[in-house]
Amino acid sequence: MKDALVIIPTYNEKENVEKIIRKIFSLPRPYDILIVDDGSPDKTANIVEDLIKNEFNNRLNLIKRSGKLGLGTAYICGFNWALEKGYNFVFEMDADFSHNPDDLIRLHEACLNGADMSIGSRYKSGVNVVDWPVGRVLISYFASAYVRLITGMKIKDTTAGFKCYTRQVLESINFDNIKFKGYAFQIEMKFIAWKLGFDIQEIPIVFTDRKEGTSKMSGGIFNEALWGVLKMKLRSMFRSYKR
Repeated sequence: MKDALVIIPTYNEKENVEKIIRKIFSLPRPYDILIVDDGSPDKTANIVEDLIKNEFNNRLNLIKRSGKLGLGTAYICGFNWALEKGYNFVFEMDADFSHNPDDLIRLHEACLNGADMSIGSRYKSGVNVVDWPVGRVLISYFASAYVRLITGMKIKDTTAGFKCYTRQVLESINFDNIKFKGYAFQIEMKFIAWKLGFDIQEIPIVFTDRKEGTSKMSGGIFNEALWGVLKMKLRSMFRSYKR
């Protein structure tokens, strides 16, 4: 089996995609990369294809999709690909350097030392967010508090999108039962892993807002999380969770 794969969904990330790929490949521990591109009009996929052809054909991979189909479906597409290829550790991260690639090693170490899932947490040790407006920080922080209240999870950063999964976690989750397509997908994956009894550890990170490109956040994302979490909790009361 292969060891570690970093999945990076992209949509209009031409300013960042080559930089993030080269940074990950420069790390002292080897990671393969899978870019899942949702038909970026700015030709993000073309940049990745050139890198595969000219430099990184053994470690860099690309899935091109027809359009914006949702963050959750992009990751599920990547998860299925990773399981098929035999990876033991599968990471989620953004393309825009809001997640520091150096922290991949810390998330990896947590899972090598016994965690089933590790989370790069903005709120494990205070509030570690750089260059976000205060309003956005408050919304994010209290969204996580709301999720903890509704679900009972003890995770400080329930909406985090920087994670490492062991193969066992992904093999135990029926992706057909995942309801969320947007950012609330991150909450649902943690909730199901928690309900299945996996060991989830939070690793403190510093989250830095993107320097280049355009944010994909919108009001609809928060509405999905607000009402979707209630529905998710209600559905869970009528389901059994078994590995």
